[in-house]
Amino acid sequence: MLSPAGLDTRLLFTALVALVAAQRLLELRLARRNARRKLAAGGVESGAGHYPVMVGLHTLFLGACLAEVWLLGRPFVPLLAAAMVAVLVVAAALRWWVITTLGREWTTRVIVVPGRPRIVFGPYRFLSHPNYLAVAAEIVALPLVHSAYLTAALFSLANGALLAVRIRTEEGALRRLERQGAGEAEAP
Repeated sequence: MLSPAGLDTRLLFTALVALVAAQRLLELRLARRNARRKLAAGGVESGAGHYPVMVGLHTLFLGACLAEVWLLGRPFVPLLAAAMVAVLVVAAALRWWVITTLGREWTTRVIVVPGRPRIVFGPYRFLSHPNYLAVAAEIVALPLVHSAYLTAALFSLANGALLAVRIRTEEGALRRLERQGAGEAEAP
């Protein structure tokens, strides 16, 4: 399908997916740097076993977006695309609000450093896990920019299952950290 400018919308969509992938690579670079810092400061990682599954899911997701559009010939619906791009922009803004709020504490791994408080400001005033809301929105919105509804549905379900494990892991790590902090505060 051609855009009003005469470009193949699949090429424009591919460029959008490439832009999202580039953003993820930059985030992973920042996350690795922060993870090294946290581990060097005595941080303890939880959930390392599900981390490769998460990376694989997100990588497959980007490929599936493209495959469904190119191989199954999904139509470009301008009104749907505009709405989904708006969702992507809001989700990206939320993600970067999370990253800037957490600063050096932000990482894609679950690493807690004893003695550091739980973050309760920024988007964390409103949600316990705002980054996961951004991710869920992106998983729906990105494929729907070009009507790839199968990718949106299947990866939303897979992401939901992964987030159930991830949030449980993260909350458990934070509870252990809080118990340790309370135990240290009570010790003579």
